[in-house]
Amino acid sequence: MPHRMTHWEKLDNSALLFPAIATNSMTNTYRLAVILKEKVIGDILQEALEFVLKRFPGFKQRLRKGFFWYYLEENDKPIPKVVEEDTYPCRSTKTNENNSYLFRVTYYDRRINLEVFHVLADGTGGFEFLKELTFAYLRFAHEKLQEKVGDSFSEGTSVNRDDSFVRNYKKPEKLSNVYAVKRAFLIKGEHLPYHGFGVVNAYLSVPEVKKIAHSFGVSINELMVALFMYSTYKAYRPQMTPKRPIRVAVPVNLRPYFDSITTKNFFVMISAEFIPEKDDYTFEEIVDIAKESLRKQITKENLESIFSFNVSGQQMMLARTVPLIFKNIGLRAVYGRSALANTTTVTNMGQVNVPDVYADYIESAQTFLSFSKGQGLKLGIASFRNVMTLSFSTVYSDTTLIMEFLRKLSELGAVSSVETNGVFYE
Repeated sequence: MPHRMTHWEKLDNSALLFPAIATNSMTNTYRLAVILKEKVIGDILQEALEFVLKRFPGFKQRLRKGFFWYYLEENDKPIPKVVEEDTYPCRSTKTNENNSYLFRVTYYDRRINLEVFHVLADGTGGFEFLKELTFAYLRFAHEKLQEKVGDSFSEGTSVNRDDSFVRNYKKPEKLSNVYAVKRAFLIKGEHLPYHGFGVVNAYLSVPEVKKIAHSFGVSINELMVALFMYSTYKAYRPQMTPKRPIRVAVPVNLRPYFDSITTKNFFVMISAEFIPEKDDYTFEEIVDIAKESLRKQITKENLESIFSFNVSGQQMMLARTVPLIFKNIGLRAVYGRSALANTTTVTNMGQVNVPDVYADYIESAQTFLSFSKGQGLKLGIASFRNVMTLSFSTVYSDTTLIMEFLRKLSELGAVSSVETNGVFYE
């Protein structure tokens, strides 16, 4: 019998960094979740995962280590087990656990969780997988839905694994660093006990938030970045100096700018900056600062220059006949110099759109990020229909900044209901 060829693929530009810097405390893992209007049944979710994964080759992979670089290889091990969540989210993805898969699926009550090691996909690619997993679950749980829809993936779902960084790369005439390296103001405080992972979810009305953003002449994303800046300023003003600006990292999905449907990573990071030079900034002033900082960066030309800088560095690194162990040392050194340049990260997945036939079974969607060096508090945002979920992930026992954020939102007219994962009361 002839030997079957094993599919493999190179890591995309963003993915190159994650294996080099991942640790137990800095896992480079993110969570996406869908909350249903009914309790999740684990056995049916397992059946749905087995159905979807066989048809979604981009997630049926494992990370391999070559002599010169990491790569992804088709994973022929048994499909991982779906389990009820019983521990902190976003734990490290160890290559010898979970049958070497780079994602895990868990559930709790009405919530389906997908956690992904960032080397595999970004949030946009992750949601492609999670949505089809949710749809399959609903079909298997509801016979009438199965009869109505059938087993095909939804129109518009992508399983594409194009390396859109390389495809859209244009060699820059002059190679210059496009990232801030000056150290930002860093949030510090007492950590939760036992390496705790705190989550605070706030549920808001999308129309209310849109109305507030419109009143300031900004987008929802710009409003949220300004709120984080303002809340940090209010909570930590006595500890600030102009030498340490509040800098908010914002991932930008490149697909709309460069005609891509890849499920691999295809994003760049920009940073909105606020330099606290006086004691009495109004919220309106900080909104204007955030808006100006973001808008001058989110242009196709600037985004292209950022990822072209990244890809140029990648090509120089991969071209060198340097063993992987030394490449990793170099990547960690570069990351160590730049990691402290941001106070936090705010990521907004926007509206999670699903076909009408499934929408009435779903209540909301969530996303949040694991911690990284210097960033022990982050914000993830996802909206479904008229429900916007703000998910704060934090390593700190003090929730002053989060409460300041939500208090200001309420003052502006967006009433929220709040829940936590309980770690703040242990």
